[in-house]
Amino acid sequence: QVQLVESGGGLVQAGGSLRLSCAASGRTFSSYAMGWFRQAPGKEREFVARISWSGISTYYAQFVQGRFIISRDNAKNTVYLQMNSLKPEDTAVYYCAAAEGSWKPTPHYWGQGTQVTVSS
Repeated sequence: QVQLVESGGGLVQAGGSLRLSCAASGRTFSSYAMGWFRQAPGKEREFVARISWSGISTYYAQFVQGRFIISRDNAKNTVYLQMNSLKPEDTAVYYCAAAEGSWKPTPHYWGQGTQVTVSS
């Protein structure tokens, strides 16, 4: 089992940057594919990005391609989401998720979320 705790959210102006972190408990972090989702008020949760257990493979939702970068440090049990060129429509609660082994569309483990607000 793995527990996830996100941090790094906050208020930023449009065009700015934030880096989210997700710290995972457990000694088997390196065996989990990791991902980020987000949920804006009144909208369904949506996929943002994912990274394989090795960090070699990444995949992004089209609306963040070229702006967001997902990475991980298995030695620190942490996955990151670098968010650049932020837009007001990026405002949402961002959730970290983990899937054992290969990525799954509905990961089993979730963090509590961190709020990102982008002002215009």
